Amino acid sequence: MTGSAHPPLSRRTLIGAGLGAGVLTATGAGTSRATQGATNDAPHRARAFLAAAMDGYPDHGTLRLTQSYSDQAGLFSTAFTYDNALAVLAHLTSPAGRSRAVALGDALLYAQAHDPGYDDGRLRQAYNVGPYTFYDGSPQPYGFVRPDGSANVGTQFGFTGTAVGDMAWAGLALAALARRTGQGRFLAGAVRIGEWIERTGRTDEPLGGYKFGVDGANQKLPFTSTEHNTDLVGLFGQLARLTGDRVWRERRARAAAFVARMWELSGGFFYTGTNDGVTVNKSPIPEDTQTWTHLALDSSAHSRSLDWAARELAVLDTADRPNSTVPAGQSYEGVTFSSASLTANEDAPIADGQPKPDRNGIWFEGTAHLALALRDRGARGDESRARRLLASVERAQDLLGGAQTIGGTALPAASGVVSASSPLDTGFGFGYYPYRHTGATAWYLLAAARANPLRA
Repeated sequence: MTGSAHPPLSRRTLIGAGLGAGVLTATGAGTSRATQGATNDAPHRARAFLAAAMDGYPDHGTLRLTQSYSDQAGLFSTAFTYDNALAVLAHLTSPAGRSRAVALGDALLYAQAHDPGYDDGRLRQAYNVGPYTFYDGSPQPYGFVRPDGSANVGTQFGFTGTAVGDMAWAGLALAALARRTGQGRFLAGAVRIGEWIERTGRTDEPLGGYKFGVDGANQKLPFTSTEHNTDLVGLFGQLARLTGDRVWRERRARAAAFVARMWELSGGFFYTGTNDGVTVNKSPIPEDTQTWTHLALDSSAHSRSLDWAARELAVLDTADRPNSTVPAGQSYEGVTFSSASLTANEDAPIADGQPKPDRNGIWFEGTAHLALALRDRGARGDESRARRLLASVERAQDLLGGAQTIGGTALPAASGVVSASSPLDTGFGFGYYPYRHTGATAWYLLAAARANPLRA
């Protein structure tokens, strides 16, 4: 995500494309389970959601990925590579989740080995995992594996490109499986991902680092993202340890050097990246470049980025906010997506056919990884702040996103975290909405378990 000239559809370009998204749902009232004094079973219910999202299409084979959003989001059975990588990592936080993590890892390896157009180690942005009829009336009748054996790439929404960040997260998931299982196939898959990134993304432009990836026509994209290069710090560092090959250390250093060039010393935060490899893009400023940088770098010189995110992107969503969909009597605290989210035009839809944004909408995925980063840093007051943020996420799991489904089947009660408390404009040309989301739920589980996926 780099700049005023927005990159093409990515894992973050979700419902904002105006493709007939479903009805917003934010139901529930009363006191959440997390505040009732009872045993906190929120992680258990989060895992129940991940299981339901993985098992939504039992008639379409055991080789499968996890649907990213509830049906009401309007993306049907889309399974984003990024979300599935997070699901692997989240499943590994529980002994009971190991078999699911392995199954998802094997599905990612299958997609890598059975791409319909390439045999170079890439994964696509997203896949279909169940049947549906698209908005134009065209049928999508298959599961994750098509009749010819190829992986069912998400062509209907144009999710056919390959982003370096998505690849990095898939590599991190496979590397984690390699460590946990000792199985060589997972390390081999992670190395193939790393080599694809090196061949495709490496740039000798003045700001250096690794570029965004390729579009669906396999054309290289001009952007260079702080977020993506942060992901690579994590992936390349883990590949260096797992393989013993020093080349990964050099590649990690290259990605880390780009991230360091995005640091704004006077403000204590990281910029989003560059559009041309020469000029730093200074607006908007996203949340994830503040939290993931700490999780990957563990740099005391840059840890102020967490304070910047917690202070400058803090929001409180209540029912009396303009365009809020939070039910009366409820409130949620956390962070929003970017500096631009705070100044979104509340009188205009986020995108064609979409609702108007709430400037105080909570981005629960980001709220969870801020909580994890604060726990990881462990400075004075960090743990208490992280606990408040996680309590807000748990309350959202209890009370928001009721009556939602996966594959037409009702989700378990109070399971899964919605991506946002209310319609939220990211400032990058798309929005988040109150739909239960694999990515947000996985980040909550990682934060609850204090599991840092970017540093083994």
